[in-house]
Amino acid sequence: MTNPIKQLDLAAIEQSQVVRIAGANLTIGGLTSAGVILLVAFAAHWLVTRSLRRLRERADRSRQAVYLLERLAGYAIIVIAIMSALSAAGLNLSSLTVFAGALGIGVGLGLQGVVKEFVSGLFLIFDRMVSVGDYIEIEDIGIRGAIMEIGPRATRVRTNDNVNVLVPNSRFIEQPVTNWTLKGDTRRIHVPFSVAYGSDRGQVRDAVLAAARASPFTLPETEARKSQVWLVAFGDKGLSFELLVWPTREAVKRPAAMHAAYTWLIADALDAAGMEVPFPQTDLRIRSAFGLEGDEALKRLGYGVGAPPRPVAPQRSAQTANDAADDVMADDEEGPLEPAPGPPSGRTRS
Repeated sequence: MTNPIKQLDLAAIEQSQVVRIAGANLTIGGLTSAGVILLVAFAAHWLVTRSLRRLRERADRSRQAVYLLERLAGYAIIVIAIMSALSAAGLNLSSLTVFAGALGIGVGLGLQGVVKEFVSGLFLIFDRMVSVGDYIEIEDIGIRGAIMEIGPRATRVRTNDNVNVLVPNSRFIEQPVTNWTLKGDTRRIHVPFSVAYGSDRGQVRDAVLAAARASPFTLPETEARKSQVWLVAFGDKGLSFELLVWPTREAVKRPAAMHAAYTWLIADALDAAGMEVPFPQTDLRIRSAFGLEGDEALKRLGYGVGAPPRPVAPQRSAQTANDAADDVMADDEEGPLEPAPGPPSGRTRS
């Protein structure tokens, strides 16, 4: 038989008062129950979030929805657990206005930043302009990487060098942020290169485009997304070109490696086509030598002796494709930016 004295002792210990808060007596039994509820809640929080995280890693199209469910479920478990623990401890939830007032004072004194970051994190989760898995760039602080986690205080961004950077959530709302993969899309990149003067422009274009299209990280061309080669400037050492290409989404997340890979492909293509890459050159002008100047100095140095070279007429190359002109003349889905010019004066349209 159970000893009634021991039962009485356990009941007395359980009902023994520890502290009195807001008119409620906190007993050892109530605090023990609250502790058990919190332990169970933290275990449930870990299990649920871990399961949803594994599901998100295996999902292909619904990662953002699973991440949203993961965050909401975690916050809901914590909030319900805290309220249940307070109730089990013996606190009347209707009498927590005192604590709410104290919390308001605390927020006014020193917790503004914490509340600000938490609310900003909720906005990021629901707004979805910046989502987990997006590749972003914050130019003013030089951060570029993929978003791995949106926490209650900060967002974890992992760079391509495997460096994790914690950025405050409010930074994504208050300051400009470049999202390179918004809505899971790609972007067009410009890869500059140069060739020596006298090179055949059409041959340069064909060689570079063939190399870019054969690359495994170049998307198949469509009517709206084509690989192009533009002649952009007459440089000091040669003709300046740009390769415009649409890479895959995975390549966009590695911009430095992607740029280096395309530069390597361009170099191989130019070498295979026999194109010369320009290099720095310096012209030396001698104004005086051996006490002589001008033509007399050049004759003393051996220049100008003999018949002058015959001028060579410039050779006109065949007309080549101009990708930049095609891009300028492309139809705009939103309509022309300015009205079409009217017919010349003195003529009528047929």
